[in-house]
Amino acid sequence: MCGIMGYIGNRQAQSVLTNGLRKLEYRGYDSAGIAVFTGETIAVRKKTGRLAALEQQLAASPLHGSLGIGHTRWATHGRPSDENAHPHVDQSGKFSIVHNGIIENYLALKRELLEKGVTFASETDTEVIVHLLAELYAGDLVEAVLKLTRKIRGAYALGVITEHEPDKLVAVRVASPLIIGLGDGENFIGSDIPAVLEYTRDVCILEDGDLAILTKDDVTILNIDTKQLINRERVQI
Repeated sequence: MCGIMGYIGNRQAQSVLTNGLRKLEYRGYDSAGIAVFTGETIAVRKKTGRLAALEQQLAASPLHGSLGIGHTRWATHGRPSDENAHPHVDQSGKFSIVHNGIIENYLALKRELLEKGVTFASETDTEVIVHLLAELYAGDLVEAVLKLTRKIRGAYALGVITEHEPDKLVAVRVASPLIIGLGDGENFIGSDIPAVLEYTRDVCILEDGDLAILTKDDVTILNIDTKQLINRERVQI
């Protein structure tokens, strides 16, 4: 069990992400990390231990930007370490992912990627996802994530960003909890409702097979199999 958080809007993402992760730390405290699009690149800070260790690192080396994802980890694949902490990035550093769940076929996918010359920096199943996403990307992040969901098997909630499309945050739920926080000129993803309550009382609970596309002004939800638009109830907490 891990906790994920994501933000797109006009605030500084770093503070939103760390505040949300603090509410989710009950879901994992082996390590924590965030990835923020700085306007030029995706910058990552992650640290073994509780969230306080990451916050100390960020105090010394803050990240500035209004799009980001964060994670607090309970180790499953791979021991607790800085390398195994999320978020993970591909070899180019242009894609970043946070993940809650387990990818059942990650070993077969990893072997395929290794044969193509991909270099891995961690022992996690999650890193397989981000390398595969980068391989599938052909100019459309949503389409790449849809293709990704056809290749991976297991239980997962994902938060995905790329510097190629810094106007969006993509999230997927398959057998792992994920909610959307709906704001005014900003939107959020989280593993649980308390992560977003400091910023909004309007939430949408995703269901299995949902893919959400968040911009700062809008949220669109598709079914990953049919690609049809879905309306999920907006709930006020």
